[in-house]
Amino acid sequence: MMISFSEIFLRVIISVSVVLISRFTVTFASSSLKPVDYTGDTFSDVQKTNHFVMFYAPWCGHCKNLAPTWDQLAEKYHKDDNSGLTIGKVDCVKETALCSEQDVTGYPTLKFFKAGENEGVKYRGTRSLKAFSTFIEEQLGITVQDSETQPKVPEPVSGLVELTEDTFEDHVAKGRHFVKFYAPWCGHCQKLAPTWEELAKSLEHDTSVVISKIDCTAHRSVCNDFEIKGYPTLLWIEDGKKVDKYQGPRTIEELKAFVSKMVGSDASQATRSSDVQDSSPVVSFSGENFEHGIARGLTFVKFFAPWCGHCKRLAPTWEELGKKFASHSLVKIVKVDCTSNSNKDLCNDEEVDGFPSLFLYKDGKRIAEYNGSRTLDDLYEFVSKHMPHDEL
Repeated sequence: MMISFSEIFLRVIISVSVVLISRFTVTFASSSLKPVDYTGDTFSDVQKTNHFVMFYAPWCGHCKNLAPTWDQLAEKYHKDDNSGLTIGKVDCVKETALCSEQDVTGYPTLKFFKAGENEGVKYRGTRSLKAFSTFIEEQLGITVQDSETQPKVPEPVSGLVELTEDTFEDHVAKGRHFVKFYAPWCGHCQKLAPTWEELAKSLEHDTSVVISKIDCTAHRSVCNDFEIKGYPTLLWIEDGKKVDKYQGPRTIEELKAFVSKMVGSDASQATRSSDVQDSSPVVSFSGENFEHGIARGLTFVKFFAPWCGHCKRLAPTWEELGKKFASHSLVKIVKVDCTSNSNKDLCNDEEVDGFPSLFLYKDGKRIAEYNGSRTLDDLYEFVSKHMPHDEL
């Protein structure tokens, strides 16, 4: 049977159209699983449906670490047509006015916007897929699964607990934990394994600390959240927050000595604090007096950890800064030790996610985070430009 030229041409056109449509469909489906980029012009769409939005800066290290988890979160909710939720993001370097309007003072800032509401609810928890999902369920009014069906932390084997993405957050939320972040293929991890088991065994009846491990090749979101760069990484975690990173020799004697030091650190820190001279121009605040202390005037606060190298280098400059403003009655230069038990809730509430964090408060409200050079002149200039003119 003869086929006319017109029929051949029609079939070619149809074939090409099918290919193009299929490619468009695949591309659209792929892109629809990614977080949606919003600008000042398109942000009004956020109020129409439920949205969870990340306000970020491309240069921000914490934002870069969060990006893979944020992509996973988008994929999880965007592939479900019935989720009723859009995962979005806003580049605050490009959209400065929008981020200012949303009171973004640090990166990343995560906000949940319910359909029809103008104000977003700021997320303050840990940055893991499980924690985000739990928060979303709470905001959407979805009943969280009963504790009987939630993943439970496995019983320790000779004192050593093996954690997963599902069990990590709940396990470390309270108490002291010494955690090994590892990869099975890592030679140093393999060498450390028997020593780590011996450490756990020796402390299995000690209720002051729990020895754990987590495989970063299987549970990447947790390791991304804690900024794990190499293996093994040994972190001391208290009440869900990283307090210290062990970098000493990996012998059983040295590891035990580190645990003893950290378990007794509260008492030793209190002793060190009592020895600080009252003549220091820098005021030490705690969870008990912080709110009252920042209520009036300008307060420049350094949130720090005693073990932090950057904090130690900044300390003498911070003292000099305190001296420069000693004569200004409405300016206070302050420090807060985030490793002290009495300050941990305060540092969590203030969203301190790295040391040192330098926040400026005016009449009780945080107005800026300092991310510039830590020279005395630059710090002085930063505070001065926020002072009332009659105080200059």
